[in-house]
Amino acid sequence: MIRTFARRAWWFVPLLACLPAAGKQAGSPLNILFILADDLGWTDVAAGSDFYETPHLDRFMGQGIRFTSAYANGPNCAPTRASLMSGLYGPRHGVYTVRETRRGDVSRQRLDTPENRTVLAASFRTLAESLHAGGYATFHGGKWHLGDNELGPLARGFDVNVGGSTFGAPPGATYFGPWPAPGLENAPAGAHLADYVTDRAIDFIREKRDRPFFAYVAYYDVHTPLRAKEELVRKYEAKLARNPELGRRSGHNRPVYAAMVETLDTNVGRLLQALADAGLAENTLVVFTSDNGGFGNATAMRPLRGAKGMLYEGGIRVPLGLVWPGRIAPGSVSDEPAITLDFYPTLLAAAGLAPAPGQTLDGVSLLPLMEGKTRALPRPAVYWHFPAYLEGVPKGLEADVHTPGWRETPSGAVRAGEWKLIEHFEDGSLELYHLADDIGERRNLAATRPEKTAELQALLARWREATAASMPVPRAP
Repeated sequence: MIRTFARRAWWFVPLLACLPAAGKQAGSPLNILFILADDLGWTDVAAGSDFYETPHLDRFMGQGIRFTSAYANGPNCAPTRASLMSGLYGPRHGVYTVRETRRGDVSRQRLDTPENRTVLAASFRTLAESLHAGGYATFHGGKWHLGDNELGPLARGFDVNVGGSTFGAPPGATYFGPWPAPGLENAPAGAHLADYVTDRAIDFIREKRDRPFFAYVAYYDVHTPLRAKEELVRKYEAKLARNPELGRRSGHNRPVYAAMVETLDTNVGRLLQALADAGLAENTLVVFTSDNGGFGNATAMRPLRGAKGMLYEGGIRVPLGLVWPGRIAPGSVSDEPAITLDFYPTLLAAAGLAPAPGQTLDGVSLLPLMEGKTRALPRPAVYWHFPAYLEGVPKGLEADVHTPGWRETPSGAVRAGEWKLIEHFEDGSLELYHLADDIGERRNLAATRPEKTAELQALLARWREATAASMPVPRAP
């Protein structure tokens, strides 16, 4: 049962009160279940590993449309979440990274970087606020990472908050209760965080069948600390002992991380089963994705280059699947680039709602792709702006970084069609890759394709100007 952390009583909507309680009915409002994993790599699910076990997610990815070129708005947590909730690119909301933009050894930084916002400003209308205004009951479970309690989920359009706060990792740095975070006060000692959040999300789904709902389940899994249920860790240790070759090709061979991935998968399966049990599966759009690429010290992104914290594909390319029975054909696959901020217009359109008058949204609706009405989206490119320094090169990925000793230095990127350009602000160097032929970004074509390089660099510059992107400047001697 949902307990005392609802911020206000459910308000009455006469039209919705007359609707049947469950099941898909003609004209029934659409329910939305949005599941966001934390630090889950592109190949960690959808049969991308011979070591991890994700049967629920693998099955889910085949029941609707799977995007093979889906991207997070940032290479780490907070920027992506800010873009999901605002529908805007980073230069507009100013959440560029986690904590400050000058992380690491400042004496080795050649640029002065702009300030980073760690709170999504109240002036931005969140996705939850838009859906709530349209009559939706709203639930937040798990990681928020966009502000303190005054600007946390309950102040940003959510009726219920279970665990959302300033924490970027599991509250108290543990996956096992109790936890010092809102909505987790009644969790029993020893409970697992993903299990508890899922329990409360299922309570919400069961109780709110008289209104359409938006349930945003943003698991802390599989973020560090790397700790999992002991019985699952032993299972994967035994599995590896029986066959030491498992995971060698993919780099997926860490039992603790595999156990964390399985716990995430199990809870996704529980959510999907709860929809079916409540008779709501046929009238619910379910989205599953991740906030950035996998953490390089926990998993591997092969064949992608890089990992979390980098603008190479391993840091920003993520799994994405959407299931909507009757509207999305099972087994659909799209290689069209999609990015986190596209979910805001997509979910509004799916719900039959419009943005607020004068509201800016940078994304485009994915509905035409989802319904098979088009194969391409009406935009020239997708973009990234990361005017920050990020330390901590994962072991084994030293050759993947651009600047030795840094996971990322101030940079920007653009993908247009099959082409991707990365511009490094410290030295002005450029990297151009044709992803259809070189998904691992190993062959820099900037020197051999100067016309394409200039085209994408100009595209990126015009976008930065249009969004008033804050740029780093040379440090004074």
